[in-house]
Amino acid sequence: MNIQRVNSLNVPPLEPKLSYIGLDSWMNFVRDMYGHPVHRFTAHDGGRPLGALSLLEVKHPVFGHYLATAPFGSYGGFAYENQAARDLLVDEARRLAEDINAEYVSLRFDDAASPPPDGWVEHPVYFTYLIDLSATPEDLLKRFSSDHRNHIRKSFKKGHSIRFGRLELLDDAYEAIARSMHELGSPYHAKRYLRRMAESLGDTLQFAVTYDARGKITGGGVFIYQGRTIFNLHANVLRFARSSYAGEFLYWSVIERAMQNGCTTFDLGRSLAGSGNDIFKSKWAPEKRKLAYWYWLAPGRELPSLNQKNPKFQFAIAVWRRLPHFAVRAFGHYIIRGLV
Repeated sequence: MNIQRVNSLNVPPLEPKLSYIGLDSWMNFVRDMYGHPVHRFTAHDGGRPLGALSLLEVKHPVFGHYLATAPFGSYGGFAYENQAARDLLVDEARRLAEDINAEYVSLRFDDAASPPPDGWVEHPVYFTYLIDLSATPEDLLKRFSSDHRNHIRKSFKKGHSIRFGRLELLDDAYEAIARSMHELGSPYHAKRYLRRMAESLGDTLQFAVTYDARGKITGGGVFIYQGRTIFNLHANVLRFARSSYAGEFLYWSVIERAMQNGCTTFDLGRSLAGSGNDIFKSKWAPEKRKLAYWYWLAPGRELPSLNQKNPKFQFAIAVWRRLPHFAVRAFGHYIIRGLV
């Protein structure tokens, strides 16, 4: 078995799955958007691919120099058919990190059953949430608690509406997500990020935007179709609309549309254990799957904690919430480019 460094990554489906993150179109989009180099490797045995690894190299003045799979996503970019292939790829990631003096390597994938190899540590603080869409909408509703079913029904009596689209819906989708992220105290990408993403992914990407009875934007999301799975890349509702169950309306509308399109799985995306998003997503009776995040750390380095629960970020989050819109939109993409 041997390792090959490649310029593009076109390999047959492997387990654990690559997800949409790790495919050439996604990695090339992130590289072109932010200038981060991409390092790709495949493991072969007699010419047959047995594993694949895509790593994005990030250099940021605040968040450091590191390598990561699945940029701006839950998991993907790391797949293998057996442990021998896995270990070859993991060792190649470590060797690359040492060669370029990276502070750490982050491998994000969805195989929480396998312990990490020697020299690597596991930090499982994220879950993903998979909803089985093979039932009818009526049968799916029966899986939810009576309170959750009631909230979904109430959401349809509040005058909400929803639009699905692509580039023609870009402005409203960006407005919904960027404003919501600002309310949460988090930076977000520039509008051109969503535009280039839509152009790169074509028909596999869909925007959704919700409105109240007056036509005011209440929330929105970015969803990606791959095979018979729909992935939630971003989905947010504005604070003023939460009491009218805009979040329930958005998710249920997306679920119904996905069922109509023949999808059998809705991947709600990752959330931190114990967070508000974790609680909300758990209401949808999903298979709650802990994600296996493995780290290799350079000597003297500690586990990174680039999330909203890090006490070091609390002051910055509070300040960011109070900044005017023009400021966060002007500088947000300079910050988030280091938080892949």
